[in-house]
Amino acid sequence: MSANNTGKFFGEYRHSVDDKGRLTIPSQWRPKLDSEDNNFLALPSLTEKSVTVYPPRMIEQLYERFSQISMGNKDGQRAIRRVMSMAQNFSFDRQGRIHLNEKLIKHAGLGKSVVLLGEASKFMIYDEALYDQLMAEDEESDDLAEIAKDFGF
Repeated sequence: MSANNTGKFFGEYRHSVDDKGRLTIPSQWRPKLDSEDNNFLALPSLTEKSVTVYPPRMIEQLYERFSQISMGNKDGQRAIRRVMSMAQNFSFDRQGRIHLNEKLIKHAGLGKSVVLLGEASKFMIYDEALYDQLMAEDEESDDLAEIAKDFGF
């Protein structure tokens, strides 16, 4: 990772997806171009319309989790098949952009304006309008303190 990137992702950034499906990633989230840590994985979120992006150190953990799902577990194998059919490995280009495949863009309903949300060990990509709607709904909910307590905050 670059001198600014500690492998952790925090904050909210609003960017545009160009006509070729390219998206500029915040500079503090980018690895050095010549680094071995320039191999990321994008997967569709299973719980909402978004894309989850995992850095190299998280990819190995995902591999271990997926490999523990029994071949006889039909639901688990079906879920892996669905997720991996849309998965995309990528590296950043010299301008700090990534290229999202059409399946991920369609799954997340991404338009031209997107929000990148750092979630500590990974980051999410949302369509801007959907993200704003989710945040408005979250603000209406008063159970944040109760949820935070469950996580030890």
